[in-house]
Amino acid sequence: MRITELRRRLNEHFGENWAPSYSKDFVFAELGGQTIDQALAMGMEPSEIWRAVLRQNPDIRAELR
Repeated sequence: MRITELRRRLNEHFGENWAPSYSKDFVFAELGGQTIDQALAMGMEPSEIWRAVLRQNPDIRAELR
């Protein structure tokens, strides 16, 4: 998965207004206590980040999984 696809899915689920804040502010224990933005800056794979998002948000619809 590319970063652009990760961002697209985040926007699709959370909305264009909320997704940037979610990426910047929500800390994931599964990402080593990092936010999405921090994890990306550290070089973590977008697919690994997306899996963490899915675990925290089981209501994400199937076509985005």
